[in-house]
This record gives sequence, C-alpha cells and structure tokens, in this order.
Amino acid sequence: MLQNTGKLSGCTVFITGASRGIGKAIALKAARDGANVVVAAKTADAHPKLPGTIYTAAEEIEAAGGKALPCVVDVRDEKQVSIAVENAVQKFGGIDILVNNASAISLTGTLETPMKKVDLMLGINLRGTYMTSKLCIPHLLKSKNPHILNLSPPLNLNPVWFKNHTAYTMAKYGMSMCVLGMAEEFRGSVAVNALWPRTAIQTAAMDMLGGPGVVNQCRKVEIMADAAYAVLSKPVSYTGQFVIDEDVLIKEGIKDFDVYAVKPGHPLLPDFFLDEEPEKLQKQMEDHGATPAFTAGGTAAPRGPIADIFNTLKGSISAELVKTTQGVYKFELSGADAGVWYIDLKNGGGSMGSGEPPATADVVMSMDGDAFVQMFTGKLKPTMAFMSGKLKIKGDMSLAIKLEKMMAMMNKSKL
Repeated sequence: MLQNTGKLSGCTVFITGASRGIGKAIALKAARDGANVVVAAKTADAHPKLPGTIYTAAEEIEAAGGKALPCVVDVRDEKQVSIAVENAVQKFGGIDILVNNASAISLTGTLETPMKKVDLMLGINLRGTYMTSKLCIPHLLKSKNPHILNLSPPLNLNPVWFKNHTAYTMAKYGMSMCVLGMAEEFRGSVAVNALWPRTAIQTAAMDMLGGPGVVNQCRKVEIMADAAYAVLSKPVSYTGQFVIDEDVLIKEGIKDFDVYAVKPGHPLLPDFFLDEEPEKLQKQMEDHGATPAFTAGGTAAPRGPIADIFNTLKGSISAELVKTTQGVYKFELSGADAGVWYIDLKNGGGSMGSGEPPATADVVMSMDGDAFVQMFTGKLKPTMAFMSGKLKIKGDMSLAIKLEKMMAMMNKSKL
C-alpha cells in the first residue's frame, strides 16, 4: 500500500459523502497525515442497512491522527453546503482540498427510471458537485496547493455505457464535465482532477447492488484512498487529468495489488465506463468465474430463455395495455432458471424485468421456469397451467385471468 508522506499535514480536506465507503477511506488516509477533515454527509443517525454516520466517521478520523468536523449536508441544499463551508473555514482557517465523492446510482433504463430518481442523481452527482465546488473555490484560491478531486469516470462516449442506464451515465458524466471545465477555468490556481476505479470496489452500496458473492470480485476502498492521496499530494500544475486508481499507483511504484483485493487471486469485476470492448471483456471475466455485469435492477445480468422472453416483450408494453390491465404481476420461478421476475402494467408507462417489482404485486404466480417459457410462447395456456397444478396463484384472481388475454396481445405483437 502507498505510504503516508505527511504532505497533507495541517491541510483542511472537505469531503462529501464521507460517512462511509470510499469517502471515509480517503478521509482516514488524510487523517493519518494529520489533516483536518470536514465530514459532509447526510447520515446523522444510524441507517438500518448502511453502516456509519458523520459522527462515527469523525471519531475514526480523530483516532487516526486527524481533526474532524462532522456536518449534516445534503449536497442538493445550497444553504446546508454554505453553512458547512463557513463552519469549516471558521474552525480550521480555510479549505485546501475538496473531494466530491457523494453520488447516487440507479442502473435502470429510461422507461424504468422514475423522474424522482433522475432528479436525485442529477441533483447529487451533477448539481451537488458543481455547487460544492463553486462554494469552496473562493477559499481554495487562498490555499498554497488547492485541489478538487471528483470521483467520476473518464468521458467515454461509447453508446454501450448509455443504453442501459442513460440517467446515471449523464449524472456521472456531469461530474466529469465539471473537471473538464473547471480545470481549464482555474488552471494555475486550483488543480481539478477526476479519479475512477479500474475494478468494482467493496462498499455497502456495491453489496446491495451486487448481492451475495460480489464481494470476492472487488477491491478494498483503500486502493481508492491511496490513489486519491497520490493525486492530492501533487502540485497545482497537475490538473485536468482523468486518472484510474491502478494507473496512479503503478506510477507511484506500487507493484503488489493483491493487498487491495478482498480475495487475492480471485477474478475482479471491471468497473463501468473504462474498457474499449466492454462486451468482450465481460465475457472474458465470466469465463474466469466472475459474475455477469450489472444491469437495470442492479443485480447480475440474467441470461437464458426467460431473459430472452422479457427482452423480446419489453417493447410490447403500451399505454393502452397499462390502462386496460392495471396490475402488477410477480413470477416466482423454480427449477434450472429459478428467480423472481415481474411485469408492471399499473404504474407509469409500465415496466418488466428481473427482481422484485417496483410496487407491491397484485398477483404472485409460482411455477417452474420451463412451464413459464411454454406459457409465454403460447404453448401452454395459463388456465391449463393452473388447472394442472403447474401454476399457483396468490392475490387478485380477476387480474390473474387478464393475464391470458394480455399474453395473447403481447405474443401477437412480439413473439
């Protein structure tokens, strides 16, 4: 791992989203140099599913040798950010470094992403980064070696990185565009750079997105902390760079990357936005035992006849079908293709896919995966499946009856 050099001793580092994960790891790395750290995050009270608060993070920072100022900050709220910046300047005398780490993610397609989620991602990732930078820059300009570091990817315009989650990509690229513009605007006065991981990083968010087993394909947050430390230790002339954690550390002389792996020697899951041939790389990873890349629901991308059916039927959802059906169907499948799938013909423009439905299911259908395929390819009628015991139904039977007519419409248009 990269050794501390003391270059950040006495510096004040303002980090958004620093109560856990990568943000906290960067804070602790800076604290070991004796830095002052402003923990700007929303979590003041313990979250039922996510570890850490701004106060527990502050305790760890001070135990590591730094000084901490915990601030309750929603980066979408200009007043909260302004107060945190003012309090940081009052307590520590200025701000030397800003790390824009706070981010929201929803790996969903255009039709499956509610505007509330779109607003959340754009509000935190893009607007929050821009606004926090804007409010910190007047103070950074007074520092001897000021830095802004955004945790965002290189601007890769390969359409493959847009097609499955356009809103998320726009929001993350918004952070990167802040780097592109501000680095040039403040060249010679403030260094502005972006940092992104080569592989998936183990965080609470990744645990929720990837499910069981994904942890073995991740690196620890320490690799991002070490890479951030290397960038923040450079002179102000080092600016406008979109760097990858592994590349930064190789230049710093790091040769052993197993120390950063959760499970040394295990295949690693590549991160978004980086590879030139993502589909080829994904297959290579899967051939070596890695989980398939994440898709809309944030879980491993499903494959097989059931996935093919849903992919084919997606385009058949219409406003008329939603209007006439008004039901949410959940399918609990057993057998070789066991899993949970849904068709939502009740909310918004309708949606379908793998995983739990976005709203409470009106009808839950349990059956073998093979019977499901027969049913949705017109080879087995739902009524016969139910009568023969191949299909078990819970919930609104009137909506269940609508399924046969609905499937006929969908099959006619797509299959």
